[in-house]
Amino acid sequence: MVKDGDILLCSATDPMSRIIQWATRSPWSHVAIAFRMEELDRVLVLEAVERIGVRCIPLSTFVSRTSGGVTPYPGQILLARHAALDVEALANPIARMSGFAFDRLGAPFSPAEIMRIGLRILMGRLGRNMPRTLTPKNEYICSEYVAGCFQSLDLNFPWDGMGFLAPANIAAHDDVQPVAQVAT
Repeated sequence: MVKDGDILLCSATDPMSRIIQWATRSPWSHVAIAFRMEELDRVLVLEAVERIGVRCIPLSTFVSRTSGGVTPYPGQILLARHAALDVEALANPIARMSGFAFDRLGAPFSPAEIMRIGLRILMGRLGRNMPRTLTPKNEYICSEYVAGCFQSLDLNFPWDGMGFLAPANIAAHDDVQPVAQVAT
């Protein structure tokens, strides 16, 4: 069963996913986060996608097609869970995490924000220190959005040292464990 704060790791076969997989040397090309809405009898997935920004869709839609509308979903999706969310020591973690996640719904991708993300990646690949003006603000790539949700609980995913945080960094974290393969 999907729990609040579960992580969805995606391994797709479309060209952009292949580029991400090649660049990060990982099968993972996208990541999202899930929340249960008991009142609606739904699991909602929040993700940051190009041209749309941060959006919320039903899990059934997420697993059936890509953000570009490709059906069926061209790849695999793994449900994973961060071990710290099962620890009762965190004070009301889901309320804090969902507050961060839902408050960013609709955060747009503008050309300037996309360019800054690209410049962060380029600076990292060149081994340069990232200027403060390029640090993430309220624009996100998928992995930075999910990491921000966990950051709201003081749970951090280390960056790869190359100027960005990739789905591979989240998948490789010691506290993130696979739960189930999601049928697509």
